[in-house]
Amino acid sequence: MADLPFHDQTDFADADRGFAARLDPALIRSADGRIVWNADAYRFLDHDTPGSADPSLWRQSRLCARQGLYEVTDGVWQVRGLDLSNMTLIEGERGVIVVDPLLSTECAEAALGLYRRHRGERPVTGVIYTHSHADHYGGVRGVTDGAGVPIIAPAGFLEHAVAENVYAGTAMVRRGVYMYGLALPVSPEGQIGCGLGLTASQGTVSLLPPTVDVTTTGQLETVDGVRIVFQLTPGTEAPAEMNFLLPERHALCLAENATHTQHNLGTLRGAPVRDARLWSRYLNQVLDLFVPHAEVAFASHHWPTWGRERIARFVQDQRDLYAYLHDQTLRMINQGLTGAEIAERIELPPGLETAWNTRGYYGSASHNVKAIYQRYLGWFDGNPAHLWEHPPVEQSRRYVECLGGPSATVAMATRYIQDGDLRFAATLLNHAVFAAPGHGEARRKLTEVYTRLGQSAENGVWRNFYLTAALELTARRTFPSGADTAAPDVLTALTLDQLLDAVAIRVNGPKAWNETLSIDWNLTDTGELRRTTLSNGALIIGPGGPADLSLRLTKPEFLAVLNGQEPGDHEGDLGVLTRLLSLLDDPDPGFAVVTSE
Repeated sequence: MADLPFHDQTDFADADRGFAARLDPALIRSADGRIVWNADAYRFLDHDTPGSADPSLWRQSRLCARQGLYEVTDGVWQVRGLDLSNMTLIEGERGVIVVDPLLSTECAEAALGLYRRHRGERPVTGVIYTHSHADHYGGVRGVTDGAGVPIIAPAGFLEHAVAENVYAGTAMVRRGVYMYGLALPVSPEGQIGCGLGLTASQGTVSLLPPTVDVTTTGQLETVDGVRIVFQLTPGTEAPAEMNFLLPERHALCLAENATHTQHNLGTLRGAPVRDARLWSRYLNQVLDLFVPHAEVAFASHHWPTWGRERIARFVQDQRDLYAYLHDQTLRMINQGLTGAEIAERIELPPGLETAWNTRGYYGSASHNVKAIYQRYLGWFDGNPAHLWEHPPVEQSRRYVECLGGPSATVAMATRYIQDGDLRFAATLLNHAVFAAPGHGEARRKLTEVYTRLGQSAENGVWRNFYLTAALELTARRTFPSGADTAAPDVLTALTLDQLLDAVAIRVNGPKAWNETLSIDWNLTDTGELRRTTLSNGALIIGPGGPADLSLRLTKPEFLAVLNGQEPGDHEGDLGVLTRLLSLLDDPDPGFAVVTSE
């Protein structure tokens, strides 16, 4: 670890500045009594760093655990520590504009209630979504029903928000259990945060479609008497994202483009790889466009930064970080290095290595350079030995056979553990567990190695991955998330094409090889018409036309039909629909990750 300035308490002073009130107790429940958020569980972070945690990550988690209502500047407030993200509240002439209403409606309602208890019963007069990730819009129905309230979002918001939660949503949520440590005990030995915040709430996800799109940088919108100037930053931390300036209040919102951590270029829960080059260039634009007019900068996570010079340095550090990772990765790519090799060689400049806001608490240089490699060259490293490798179980069986069987593999791994090479011990033991899932000693040793790797990790996400793997190996079961990747509001926001895409990715291709059928889908409430044709196991979506079956139905009726309800208004053979539905696979929210079964 670099020689980090633990004596510097500036972040702690900033995190406490403007404190007004906290939620006490900080325990938020759903309507049926289920706990969806418990900030009080993290009170152990007030103590000194234990041997079961990295000191740098412990420091970051202590900062993230501060919860309550904070004044950012005159007329701008934040509620922090009541979900993974922050809720910002901008006071207008008649009420308050809510920026990023958290992930869950229950948390958003509690956050707004805390604000109102301190600042009065101001109505919500506007909503801003800074970007298309669920922790920045999911709680919206906890603050408004949307009636007569402008909802502002960057261009492309709705498309990206709903697609991410539907197409690969089940796999992302399953990996999210690992990433956020959702199954882990909250304790010094277990989950202590994720670097970006504490964890993700487990409440009700909602979505109200935007009513105002931000389509150009420099666009000015006035909401409840508040002038807001926007900067579009697509392709940075999210496919649709934006920063904004409150010019009269000299306050700059950096969304999730500049936070107090190195962010993810390739998030470990899974998502399209982000563009580090563009990310850096948009931050450079911020320095020219907004920083000269800002006295405070705040974001959708963490705590604000005050003072123009400090804001400039903060943004410059983040700008330089993503540019350096991008350019140095490409330099080494063109020297013939693979992503794994670059990850071992990359070194950040001293000025970035020792800056708290660029440390790898959420993203890391190691997995970010691999993401950059993937963005430019894909999964293949050019070595033909890696072109047609066996899948994990078959590969593991062969390795274990060469090593003399599972017990001999465990014995070899034990030598590496004793030598302190936990990384290779994990590789050997992973092969042993995949080859022989029932081998108790292999599982026990791998659990030990994952626990040690997790508890020594500075990166909160890495810690959670390792410790969740250890938990599932010990429990001999998986821990699927209770989150709903396709909540009713999300499904309602899907276009007919997106809905049919969601059906197409569930078609069991081999079962459908010899099936041929066509259905016309006419949504009477949206006016959309599409024809699906099943051909060679693929569901092809095109314009409407003569089909084996024609259905006239509303979007809610469409969703009901997919759940087995018989359609009403139709022409043709309903047996065609039955055949199609019989070919659909259900996604598995609890699929195995660390074993073969």
